[in-house]
Amino acid sequence: MDMGKLFGTAGIRKKYPEILDPVLAYRIGLATAYVNNNRGRAYIVYDTRTTNHLFTASFTAGLMAGGMNTYIIGLAPTPVAGYAALKHGDLGVSITASHNPPEYNGFKLYDNEGYEYTRDLEKRVEELVDNPPKPLGWDRVGSTYHSPEIIDEYIDELVERIGEVKARWRPVVVVDLANGASFYVTPTVIRRLGGKPLTINGNPDGYFPIRAPEPRKDVLENYLKLYSSVEPAMILAHDGDADRLAVLDPNKGFIRQDRIIALYAYLLLRDRRGHVVVSIDTGRVVDEVVERMGGTLERYVLGKTHERVKQLGVSNIVLAAEPWKLIDPRWGPWVDGIWQVAILTKLVVEEGKPLLKMLDEYNIPDYPWDRRSYKFEPVTARDVIYNELVDELNSLLGEPIRVISIDGYRFEYQDYSWILVRKSGTEPKIRLYMEALNRNRLESMIERVEDKIIELTKKHGAKIVERTIG
Repeated sequence: MDMGKLFGTAGIRKKYPEILDPVLAYRIGLATAYVNNNRGRAYIVYDTRTTNHLFTASFTAGLMAGGMNTYIIGLAPTPVAGYAALKHGDLGVSITASHNPPEYNGFKLYDNEGYEYTRDLEKRVEELVDNPPKPLGWDRVGSTYHSPEIIDEYIDELVERIGEVKARWRPVVVVDLANGASFYVTPTVIRRLGGKPLTINGNPDGYFPIRAPEPRKDVLENYLKLYSSVEPAMILAHDGDADRLAVLDPNKGFIRQDRIIALYAYLLLRDRRGHVVVSIDTGRVVDEVVERMGGTLERYVLGKTHERVKQLGVSNIVLAAEPWKLIDPRWGPWVDGIWQVAILTKLVVEEGKPLLKMLDEYNIPDYPWDRRSYKFEPVTARDVIYNELVDELNSLLGEPIRVISIDGYRFEYQDYSWILVRKSGTEPKIRLYMEALNRNRLESMIERVEDKIIELTKKHGAKIVERTIG
């Protein structure tokens, strides 16, 4: 069996049981143990999915058969796995499918420096899964222990590292926890930093009964009236494993992720100048703020910004980010949605103002944007439609002044508008990202690209079975 596509944009995420089952999970665990030289400690967290215990048992069995000792932290956010790998062990494991639907599950792996696995390490795991090694002998089998205390250790150190909070008020902060793994950690952090957390979807539930775990604009704004009823200073929303964070204003709704990235850049570059790494799908506001604050900017592959941080070294990076996600080297080299919560909570508590007001005061503009995804039937039509759409985009929206092809194709135009088209690394979808400096240009881009996708879909006898926006 060819496992060349086992890892996607960020870790492994596959449907149960069609692709990912306990036997495959065991093989992945065994392969990972061999990549770690058949020794050391592995620290494991899992999210709320109904298959979490099944895959914890099967993956752990593979690690033990490969000679590693395993420490089960339990139901906890993915960032805790990166933290535990750096602080205590040789490997961190999060059993999660992040923001994917409930029938998915998977794995995110972290090395002993707290970095999510690079593509080189992922390839080594895939090769060993495809050609499975033998379990070690009876005298080298690993053991299993339980370490739930690491969750509170993570909280304590995070609160200490974020620094003293000089409170001007004690605002209400709404946090939608997506029935996920952050049900305890995130409200505790908000409370300890001086906010009053009001939790929505706080009960752990792997069916995700109220909303999809992906914290998109179209998902979250359906609940804006509910969120806003308590007049919060800001509204925060996680995905299922809390490596992501979305932000909303009670009156204006969803705050574009690029503005939040630009805010982090503004805050961190105030303290020291340096290099900022962002993903290929980020927009103009990030460029403007980084330039204004004296930093330098680089775009990198979506889901792999941690690789660039590792290449350059944490001391040479001020921050790395992509929509919903942040790596802050002051805290660690892993993506951490809860650290984002801490930054924003401290800021709001100390400034005594709602978050949106500070974005305006810091002159972090909001340009018209659009993000959408398309799912096709049959699934095989996706690649054909994608390739033809890329060809069309060489002229469809005008003559591009630059095309970046490190992760999909990003077409940039003289008027600072741009479009990125890429294949999802976690689901059989085409994703589109667009931005312009004025609404008319953006709406024209959306209309022309959508018409072209419909035309290509009909041409190949396919149909669009799902379209999401935000």
